[in-house]
Amino acid sequence: MTKRVSPLLVTLAIIALSAAWLLWIGREPWCKCGYIKLWHGEVVSAENSQHISDWYTPSHFIHGFLFFGALWLVARRLSFGWRLAIATLVECAWEIVENSDAVIERYRSVTISLDYYGDSVLNTVCDVLAMVLGFWLASKLPVWATVALIVLFEGTTMWIIRDGLALNVLMLVWPLDSVAQWQAGR
Repeated sequence: MTKRVSPLLVTLAIIALSAAWLLWIGREPWCKCGYIKLWHGEVVSAENSQHISDWYTPSHFIHGFLFFGALWLVARRLSFGWRLAIATLVECAWEIVENSDAVIERYRSVTISLDYYGDSVLNTVCDVLAMVLGFWLASKLPVWATVALIVLFEGTTMWIIRDGLALNVLMLVWPLDSVAQWQAGR
């Protein structure tokens, strides 16, 4: 008799191993400030990406929406659990890359994130959990509602903080002076 591996256990293991890796490479477990906040809304701050949630949390919900859609297209024969495990692996891989010294320096050199020194491990785990929730929501909502949430999340963050998933990717891959000036409020 063979035992089947649970996709939920695999998903949890991926998250735990990613957190352990980030701790091992020296990322802060939580904010150096000494306290943990549910929400930190000041973008230009040493505490950004250090607490449970912030203005970049909606982008992780969007990751979940996009991963659900992509995996539905290419791997719909896999169970929901295994597709979630794959999405979690991709999200955690990104979080590890995003918190590498090379990518942190890239953010600092080409975006408005001059005070960015990487996410705390707490923030990273919560970002991954936001992706998981987004993945689950995308499985329950009609496509139009998921698309509406993407537009709402991106529009709101662009309007309020002059940033969001699309601008973040653009400025990381192909920085534009005009976007950087707009983000800086000029």
